[in-house]
Amino acid sequence: MNPDAAPPHPARTAGLLILVLGPLAWLLFGHGEPIPQDRGYHLFADGRSCLGIPNFGNIASNGLFLLVGIAGVRHCWRRREGAWRAWLVFFTGVALVFFGSSWYHRAPGDDTLVWDRLPMTVGFMALFAALVSEHLGPRLELRLLAGALAVGASSVFWWQWSGDLRIYIWVQGAPLLAIPYLVAAFAGRYDRRHYLLYGVGLYVLAKIAEWLDHEIYAATATAISGHSAKHLLAALAVFCVLRMLQTRQSLTPVASSQ
Repeated sequence: MNPDAAPPHPARTAGLLILVLGPLAWLLFGHGEPIPQDRGYHLFADGRSCLGIPNFGNIASNGLFLLVGIAGVRHCWRRREGAWRAWLVFFTGVALVFFGSSWYHRAPGDDTLVWDRLPMTVGFMALFAALVSEHLGPRLELRLLAGALAVGASSVFWWQWSGDLRIYIWVQGAPLLAIPYLVAAFAGRYDRRHYLLYGVGLYVLAKIAEWLDHEIYAATATAISGHSAKHLLAALAVFCVLRMLQTRQSLTPVASSQ
């Protein structure tokens, strides 16, 4: 089946909109109350210094983001297929996570957390734009990318100004909700989409590790904290996306000629 031969089925597109926008509507109108930043969020298990660098473990574990991000940027710039502009922005955001997260972990607090979260929203929203445009139509790419990036950045600034995390939570969750649905409901223009599901699984494990920061630190005899493990698992999730792009083949003559 050629996914570019006909527009996506309206019911499936409507299902995607409900799946993505429904949680946002519930957070804003159903939940009712703002979601504040947990005051204990900045109290990480591993606060050890090394080479004069405080919180060394949580900083060093960001290195994989930089490596995978640079590799992804190089691949997208050289190959330039599919939604390559959105993918390029995605990997740029991933690389910038290294700098933003490292800055934050040197002195954890709400003010520095802004610089950790901004590149993360770039990555999440560019991933969303790339996936949707590759499944629903390439003409959506640039408009969707611009709008999604604006929403992502605004979610961080809104939290900084109001203390309300609801929109930022949605920015993180929307791509994760969209990926399984897109894979199941829409024909792909490329193969290897199963790598996306691997990435979702690894990111879920990363969030679990984040929640179990102190427990993992104790269980590993202080070898690694849950938050450091979160960085590594999340970077491996990005690596799954990179492997998909590196190994995939076009399923349509139109896509292969781009």
